[in-house]
Amino acid sequence: MLNNRGSSFVVTIQGTSVIKIFILLFALLLMIFSISGLLTSLDPEYRFKSSSVNNVTTNINGKLLYQLIGWENHAFLESLPENEPVPKLSNTFFQVSTNVNLDDPRSLLGRELPGFSLFDGKILIAGEGTNYTNLPIESAPPMEVLKIEHEASLQNIEDIESEGPDESASPPLTTGDRKMVYIYFSHTRESFLPYLKGVTDPNKAHHSKINVTKIGDHLKQKLESLGIGTVLDKTDVMTNLNKKGLSYGRSYDESRNVVEAAVSANRDLTYLIDIHRDSRRKKDTTKEINGKSYAKLAFVIGAENPNYEKNLKLANDLHQKLEEKFPGLSRGIIEKKGSHTNGKFNQDLSGNAMLVEFGGVDNTFEELNRSADAFAEVFSEIFWDAESVNGEMKVPAKEY
Repeated sequence: MLNNRGSSFVVTIQGTSVIKIFILLFALLLMIFSISGLLTSLDPEYRFKSSSVNNVTTNINGKLLYQLIGWENHAFLESLPENEPVPKLSNTFFQVSTNVNLDDPRSLLGRELPGFSLFDGKILIAGEGTNYTNLPIESAPPMEVLKIEHEASLQNIEDIESEGPDESASPPLTTGDRKMVYIYFSHTRESFLPYLKGVTDPNKAHHSKINVTKIGDHLKQKLESLGIGTVLDKTDVMTNLNKKGLSYGRSYDESRNVVEAAVSANRDLTYLIDIHRDSRRKKDTTKEINGKSYAKLAFVIGAENPNYEKNLKLANDLHQKLEEKFPGLSRGIIEKKGSHTNGKFNQDLSGNAMLVEFGGVDNTFEELNRSADAFAEVFSEIFWDAESVNGEMKVPAKEY
């Protein structure tokens, strides 16, 4: 009797457990279908999307992921440097859940302050002194400044014309008749305060004659002295905008027409360089190297174009070589994307396109030309390495 009652009790217990399991499974399925129905019934702007998940995962860096894997398989931790700090999951959870990065002050108020998105950007590679408080600024000038009749008077222009590269010696390698590099200017009239009489506002540092195109003159001469055929296009984009009644924000659309026409006419033009100058002040845009003052360089990459990876690789190669030869000259690589910026900067037109910020509003052409020489030097090394791989190098004929 005891055994029978014991067996009945066990059967009853097992039966109750099975019923509970079925109830739990039913409740789980009901919850899943309810949540799925709720999510699909939400307005599109509130639904979860792959982009939302991607935005969250961008807050989880590779080092943290490596540490997490290492906690499960300790062999991974052996390859980490000694005294490697253990990531704090509380900080990561806070950053993922709130989208606030305590190392980036812009994330606290960036979405709330009108116009703050103009300063937005992501540091892909930080050069010396580069952080989120001194990213390159692309500020639109007042409309009256864009009118030639309202230009400031010039000063110190006797110091502008500097001695160019020595063109008497033949370069060891040359592209011959092929023009490979195309230099242009989306913001043609970006100028420099030392040459504008009575102007102290960085937003008003614009001029039709003394501007970033002077950097292009020097860079073209230097590249050609290194055997690289170069086209310099000084089309005044601002004049075209004024004629068409377009705003300053349409500069890249207008320069795009110029670039497309050039590359269509000459298929050899594969390196596209858009030269700008930053609105930052001298402390952020100047570097002393071996006792000489240089205007610092910054590379801006548009993330919304199919050539993003190729353009990023070229910018990274240039940054790394500048770090080797001219430490501290490069401010690094900044990524731009989103509704408040262009996102392409014409870099979808070539896998070798770049936007380079040469110095800031306080730099002089003496400093800018030194930086142009440094840029040309490292660019030529990368260029000829690529040409040797492609078998396109040409040695100049010997003179007898």
